[in-house]
Amino acid sequence: MLGDTHVPDRAHSLNPVLKKLIEDQKPWDVVAFTGDLTSEEVLQWTKSLGREVYVVRGNMDYLPLPKTAVFEVEGLKFGVHHGDGVYPRGDTKILTRIADGLGVDVLLTGHTHADFVKPGTGGKKLLVNPGSLTGVWGGGGGSYTPSFMELVVVPGTLQLVLYKHARGRIEVRKYVITRSGESFIVREL
Repeated sequence: MLGDTHVPDRAHSLNPVLKKLIEDQKPWDVVAFTGDLTSEEVLQWTKSLGREVYVVRGNMDYLPLPKTAVFEVEGLKFGVHHGDGVYPRGDTKILTRIADGLGVDVLLTGHTHADFVKPGTGGKKLLVNPGSLTGVWGGGGGSYTPSFMELVVVPGTLQLVLYKHARGRIEVRKYVITRSGESFIVREL
């Protein structure tokens, strides 16, 4: 999962360390980009990464992209939505409503430029944000640390890996997401 590069309006290029890590693992089965690529060059690069690629339009994109995308992996329905129009940015209640409206189990979203993985309101939806691949400033702040996420779907379990490039090295955080009944449970390893 990738998002919020803002190349060339806020960043000159993609983070070279994370870009290499992404390219070394291609082709990915599915690539999702949560919007605000802002350039055709980044769009073409993204399309080269996977067997299936889902890219949505962010509020700063002027590319002919859909506002949302929905796909399925191992019986789980995923939705992709940039997250603009959600105030405050990243609001759990509103993102849960968007997931409900799309009829998905997992909503991949962006716009905040800060990564997160959390259950939605009531726990029945999972909300995931890969942060900004370039670490650029976002209107509400953001992390200022380049990041992306890898999500592996194993029947009954989601394994999520967050990659960040900070202080000259790659930081890795791992999560295991399971369901208890209809509710998602997120555990950081």
